[in-house]
Amino acid sequence: MLRLALALLLLAAPAQAEAQAQDTAEAARAASGRLQEAGRMLDEAEGSTDRLSALTQTVHAYEEGLVLLRDGLRRAALREAALERQLASQEGEIGDLLGVLMTIERAPVPLLLLHPSGPVGTARAAMMGSAVTPALQERAEALRADLTEVQELRAVQDSAAATLEEGLAGAQQARAELAQAAQERTDLPRRYTEDPVATALLIAGSETLEAFAGGLAQTIDTEMATEAPDAADRRGSLPLPVQGVVLRGYGQADAAGVERPGLVIATRPQALVTLPVAATLRFRGELLDYGTVAILEPAPGVLFVLAGMAEVYGEAGEVLPEGAPLGLMGGEAGPGDAILTGLAASSGAEASETLYLEVRDRQGPTDPATWFALD
Repeated sequence: MLRLALALLLLAAPAQAEAQAQDTAEAARAASGRLQEAGRMLDEAEGSTDRLSALTQTVHAYEEGLVLLRDGLRRAALREAALERQLASQEGEIGDLLGVLMTIERAPVPLLLLHPSGPVGTARAAMMGSAVTPALQERAEALRADLTEVQELRAVQDSAAATLEEGLAGAQQARAELAQAAQERTDLPRRYTEDPVATALLIAGSETLEAFAGGLAQTIDTEMATEAPDAADRRGSLPLPVQGVVLRGYGQADAAGVERPGLVIATRPQALVTLPVAATLRFRGELLDYGTVAILEPAPGVLFVLAGMAEVYGEAGEVLPEGAPLGLMGGEAGPGDAILTGLAASSGAEASETLYLEVRDRQGPTDPATWFALD
């Protein structure tokens, strides 16, 4: 009876509901499949008629797959740690539960049916035993499921480590091929040719971004007949040019108290920056304290200023199509083992790079939310 009562106390502890548990192993497997798909896309891009577009999609696929895999592995590591803590905290209870089960299993059946107090006690013990036995079985099955899940999560992490290494290598190769294809493209329409001397003089004589943007007309050498893009009807609906999180909004001060009339977007290292809409590339190069800058004109009198990239593709005067690659962020993604080591403590590769996005019209800087769907 003492063992039976103890079993009832053990079963009173609530177990984690199966409906609330996330299928972390399946999430990691799905992410691995996404990376394998990106690898196939990279192989197929070699023979694609529009290789630049195919490589752009491939880089996006790798980025998405790596993000999903890092998140899946992080969730798996956190789930495994939680299960191990749970099992460790219940070590005494588990021992008592196993003792109850072993006692029931080893005791002779006739002895289990008898009670020292006589027939009434025997009947009561039988009723209590019939009520407890299914619960004991359920508790044992839950314990077995937790142990199996720990083993499965460890196996998933071991197998995903190789996939992560292959994904990082494939993404690096896709970015290199994309950069080469972007530099070799010659079929883009042009609105004008640039006067490099005038551009250099404008850079040297400009102390602010506003002064430089206001003098961009001086950099035009020869105008072409190509029609200028006009995305006025897309205001408020454009996606951000890079996958990331907005750290600071329009006019918000940074840690040093500096306010800038643009967005600061946190991105992962080497993230691909693409054009949210067709636009004329008005300038690319180093400018003031903004680092490498690309200035786009998506509509007459409207400029998108993007700063912080390590590489920018295209030449001033070219009309770049929507979705075309504009450049790559800097930084190093790091080796796979370094990423795996920090999975439990972070969300994967940290968003260590920042892209600055400013929108200007004829009146000066304007809130990027008037053009981009920030939610």
